[in-house]
Amino acid sequence: MKNKTVIVAITGASGSIYGVRLIKALLEAKIRVMVTLSDSGLSVFEHEMGYKKEDSFKDFLISCGVELKQETDLEIFFQDEISKAPASGSFVHSGMVVVPCSMKTLAGIASGFADNLITRSADVCLKEKRPLILVPRETPYNLIHLENMTRASRAGAVILPPSPSFYTFPRTIENLVDTIVARILDHLKIAHDLLSRWGS
Repeated sequence: MKNKTVIVAITGASGSIYGVRLIKALLEAKIRVMVTLSDSGLSVFEHEMGYKKEDSFKDFLISCGVELKQETDLEIFFQDEISKAPASGSFVHSGMVVVPCSMKTLAGIASGFADNLITRSADVCLKEKRPLILVPRETPYNLIHLENMTRASRAGAVILPPSPSFYTFPRTIENLVDTIVARILDHLKIAHDLLSRWGS
């Protein structure tokens, strides 16, 4: 596990907490995390979670209960930093998750329009056959959304909508969110104990 690196991209859809809870779970599993934030994603963080853009994003994550043992375990990038490592096919990692994934970002990925670090990194995942998990946060879906998801899926992405499960009787919002985080970790083949498995 110590050699694994996962890219987490957070875009401008409701559901910032999904990204935060995933980062927390990955770091607890001793996974190196590279976070890429879109401009709209930062605006949603301000609205939904009280983040202030003048503050350090790492400090914000710590205030959300994310434990950071070493500075090298977590790197933060922004969408315009197109020359960073995740944009290159020669950079080897264990997978990428776009969570939450806005319909704009989904459209960019589905059409190969790699105009920023997030869409370029996703494009690299598809061409290099690395895991790419998209967590689309919109409801209801229109035909364009569905066709974009189909195109991304055919290209190799996993479409994992944030549809929480209730059979574990979650008591808090965090418990509910973690039912989705657990499925993401399963698809990344990362062990966890976020919830009890059905039949266990």
